[in-house]
Amino acid sequence: MSATHVLQALTLPSGPLVLDSRAELSAMLDGGRAYLPVPDDPVAAERLGSALGVGEPIPDELSLVISTSGSTGTPKGAQHTSTTLRASAAATAAHLGGPGNWLLALPPHHIAGLQVLLRALANGYTPVVLDVGGGFDVSAYVEALASLDGPRRYTSLVPTQLIKVLSSPAAVAASRELDAILVGGAATPEPLQRRALDAGLRIVRTYGMSETAGGCVYDGVPLPGVEVRIVDAGSDGVGRVELSGPMVAHGYRNLPDHPAFASPGWFRTDDLGVVVDGLLRIVGRADDAISTGGLTVVPQVVEAVIADDPAVAECAVVGVPDERLGEKVVAFVVVAAGERLDDKRIRTLVAERLEKFAAPREVVEVSELPLRGPGKVDRAALKARFA
Repeated sequence: MSATHVLQALTLPSGPLVLDSRAELSAMLDGGRAYLPVPDDPVAAERLGSALGVGEPIPDELSLVISTSGSTGTPKGAQHTSTTLRASAAATAAHLGGPGNWLLALPPHHIAGLQVLLRALANGYTPVVLDVGGGFDVSAYVEALASLDGPRRYTSLVPTQLIKVLSSPAAVAASRELDAILVGGAATPEPLQRRALDAGLRIVRTYGMSETAGGCVYDGVPLPGVEVRIVDAGSDGVGRVELSGPMVAHGYRNLPDHPAFASPGWFRTDDLGVVVDGLLRIVGRADDAISTGGLTVVPQVVEAVIADDPAVAECAVVGVPDERLGEKVVAFVVVAAGERLDDKRIRTLVAERLEKFAAPREVVEVSELPLRGPGKVDRAALKARFA
């Protein structure tokens, strides 16, 4: 499959927004017409069209309107120009040590996948495209890497894909030849990071979103031109993360007064973080916080502890309604091959490292975690499943 076949067309009330060829991909970097990449799912496409296609015509200076990957509420369209897109591509190349070619292994209607294509084109290369419509196939990934040319070679994966790569000796061997593997879309657990580094993979943990044209902080270090500030911080230094830089979007489509862009030049995220020794560490999301018995638990902090249990391959923590506590902490765990789940051991581990109230009241074994967007856990689906 070539880059000319990975994006779908959609006609909106404001006019056709089409992205389905290399020429149109290149036009995005050269100040071309605005485009909206959409998924194959016609229901999702209609939902995005109704949300983003109304209102004033899209200004000519915009090159991209891309949906955020929120799982609830009305989707928002981050508005990018060729300047923001080129700034992102240039900053990534500078951080990684130079321009090169890219393998696309992510859905191209999400910003992480789209940016893989744009980075390659900005560097003068034709990206190699892996068809992930039916899921991430490790054998196809190895074959695609063999056809990736260029003086420097890169790809971008989500943590669940990295887990599959590490399970295949052939995929590990092929991945060692890459100059960098960006890992993002969701938090990379420390045990997974250690496994990848021990296997000789040059992984780079990324942080960013549609509103920042993809990753803008790599391994805790802001890319060139990016500024990070923490607002409304508590005594522990943890507060809301705000980002600024040449790759930040020009607001949301049809939402000129959205509070996320209230401070000129800055984007206010929904993430909680802290800066230690100049490095940004994301603690969790403000809207994921669990209120249990009047106390607050950040799921991602609990997940990081649970992930250290050798029996745990993947995990997600959510709050579910409870008559006595308001919400109770529940952990969903994918058990590692050849291991057995010990829920008592997990609860003890969390209580010892954090606080007793943060320990999960229930530990539920699942075969896989439901996902939304590029590798993000669908916490709403987990709550619904428990109910």
